[in-house]
Amino acid sequence: MVEHSNTRCDILLFGALGDLARRKLFPALYHLERAGLLAAGSRILALARSQTTTREVRERLFSQLRQHVKDRDFDPEIAEAFLGRVEYCVLDFSDPQGYHALREWRDEPNNELIVYMATPPSMYGVIARNLKATDCCNERTRVVVEKPIGHDLESSRVINDELGEVYRENQLFRIDHYLGKETVQNLIALRFANNLFASQWDQNHISHVEITVAESVGIEGRWGYFDQAGQIRDMIQNHLLQLLCLIAMDPPADLSADSIRDEKVKVLKALKQISPDMMDQYVVRGQYTAGTSDGKPVPGYLQEEGANRGSATETFVALKAEIDNWRWSGVPFYIRTGKRLPEKLSQIIIHFKPAPHYIFDPDQQHLANNKLIIRLQPDEGMALKILTKEQGLDKGMRLRQGPLELTFSETFEADRIPDAYERLLWEVMKGNQYLFVRRDEVEYAWRWVDRIIGNWKDRGEPPKRYAAGTWGPVASIAMITRDGRSWYEDA
Repeated sequence: MVEHSNTRCDILLFGALGDLARRKLFPALYHLERAGLLAAGSRILALARSQTTTREVRERLFSQLRQHVKDRDFDPEIAEAFLGRVEYCVLDFSDPQGYHALREWRDEPNNELIVYMATPPSMYGVIARNLKATDCCNERTRVVVEKPIGHDLESSRVINDELGEVYRENQLFRIDHYLGKETVQNLIALRFANNLFASQWDQNHISHVEITVAESVGIEGRWGYFDQAGQIRDMIQNHLLQLLCLIAMDPPADLSADSIRDEKVKVLKALKQISPDMMDQYVVRGQYTAGTSDGKPVPGYLQEEGANRGSATETFVALKAEIDNWRWSGVPFYIRTGKRLPEKLSQIIIHFKPAPHYIFDPDQQHLANNKLIIRLQPDEGMALKILTKEQGLDKGMRLRQGPLELTFSETFEADRIPDAYERLLWEVMKGNQYLFVRRDEVEYAWRWVDRIIGNWKDRGEPPKRYAAGTWGPVASIAMITRDGRSWYEDA
């Protein structure tokens, strides 16, 4: 049964002509229109500096929807109806006088107001103050901002303080689009609705956990941003620590936003700090060199267009995280993420401990631990690797490992799995914050990551090289091999 809302919303979309709006936000809103989830009377005001008109913007958006929405999902009539909700306003975000036009546009003050800042974080405070100065928002206004919030703990506090001067915490929706993925949301259902897993989810039954987010692409023209951020800020602080929290957190009291986020914060507070003398054993940072991708030669990071030839920015990070609490004592979490790896892949692998007494063929003992594989992309789903007897009269009690598999698109016969931004925008419209990140989560994540970045700076060592199209530096294999384990694809 589809959950509907009759809430009429006015959406102020700052940065409406940018890449995020074009590729993700407008297609997500189109799909909500297609699903009948945008209430009658809801409107969208697209805001940017370009001197153009509403008609031209609608024409541009129509062609962009054709490009970013699959053919089977694109309906020209629905697209026209959706774009009929969109108006365009030229606005210099730094000019307070221009915001009076936004207040005049709000001729339906009873509509819920959503402010979406698809802009650089440096603009969040400017926009917030100008909206307040012109009485464009009230205590019910919901404000959506993109992560990462800042580039370290100090800068995140500045941004959050600026937003906090205008809005209360329960009005702020900090988006991490990984939290909108169906499989990520299913982590909560998997863990806490199934006693099969809930009773086994601790250091007594789990030996270690892998989290891999691999990208086959390079920096795709994002040099200016990426070289300042690097992979640890762009992916680990921003996305992978959220995944770790959902895997490791204790059961929340209920499904309310603060109950879930309270448990995530406990995990972040319990993360063991990686000291300088632990770096060689716990952290590997790399930078890709020239190699091949999809059978084609590709340049190294320092040869990309616009590159700073002397850059020491990392494009790959592998690390071993430990959580100092009762549930996870002695269980390492191996995390890695990088660009120009062999494939686009996001997955979590839970490695369960083997049975205490093994009675089968000693040559097969390496098969004796079950694995739960949670795929976030490309094919969302889950697989539980179990052992069964090989079939055949001549096989004796030879074992074979096979999956009990759940692929969402096949099992639920869904035409399509909603994009993360569809879910997140829908939750904003309903006023639900459970898929969004609270301020203290941001700050505890930065505390942990800042320590690692500080250690790198103190050591002054360049990142280790790895050829494009490989799984990162050899040192990342050595890191996990030292513990008598291997990355999943190498097992």
